[in-house]
Amino acid sequence: MSCVFWASGLITIIILLVIIGYVLFKGLPMVNLEFIFADPIDSGRSGGIFPFIMSSIYVTLIAILVATPLGVGAAVYLSEYAGENFLVKLIRFGSELLTSIPSIIFGLFGLAFFVIYLKLGWSVLSGGLTLALMALPTILSASEVTLESINKSYAEGSLALGATKWQTIYKVVLPAALPGITTGVLLGMGRAIAEAAAVLYTVGAAIMIPTSVMDAARPLPLHLYILATEGLSMDNAWGTAAVLVIMILIITVVTNTLVDRYRKKMMGR
Repeated sequence: MSCVFWASGLITIIILLVIIGYVLFKGLPMVNLEFIFADPIDSGRSGGIFPFIMSSIYVTLIAILVATPLGVGAAVYLSEYAGENFLVKLIRFGSELLTSIPSIIFGLFGLAFFVIYLKLGWSVLSGGLTLALMALPTILSASEVTLESINKSYAEGSLALGATKWQTIYKVVLPAALPGITTGVLLGMGRAIAEAAAVLYTVGAAIMIPTSVMDAARPLPLHLYILATEGLSMDNAWGTAAVLVIMILIITVVTNTLVDRYRKKMMGR
């Protein structure tokens, strides 16, 4: 069984390296400073992708800023306050159901609710709120599992010293759970920044840098989808894919490094 588990891990790593390697092999020849920082020309057939990079950052930031407090707050409620009752089971069922819903359904819901009903229009805000719904169950599940795994003696010691329930959660439990919560936020961010179907109907397809949350935009995944499906420029499509992969790798490496340093600091190393 050890060989089976080792083989499974190695196969997973090989698949990941093959996918990333192939995308970078096809896309890196297109990537240079001009491609990254220039404006697009002729709807993206040539030129750069800087407006699309900024659009991706804006939409993802809105998604994480909305989903993180909701997800962590729900996890704290489930872990520290709720106990086991019908409401808790309903919340967990809803979270699992949200995880299994296809992204295109989120896009259609965002179109019907945010764009049309709330009259937010095709905008960065509509796209960000739609992606927040997608990232929410991931952040909630990861945060709840992390909070449940925290040594209960931490909270018991804090309460024994006279701290209130909220002071214990805010100053003891959440700092101890921060690495796991950050991992959940990172997973949610990865899903949000790489999503095309959910923003297809909500964010528009403007090729300019959005100057407010009410402006239309075109995130990198949507730009990649348009380039590939409409046959505008496969070279630019591969270059866009390579930039998207590099962005996700940078975010992952930097976040994991910071989390590791924080964990060592908490352990007194």
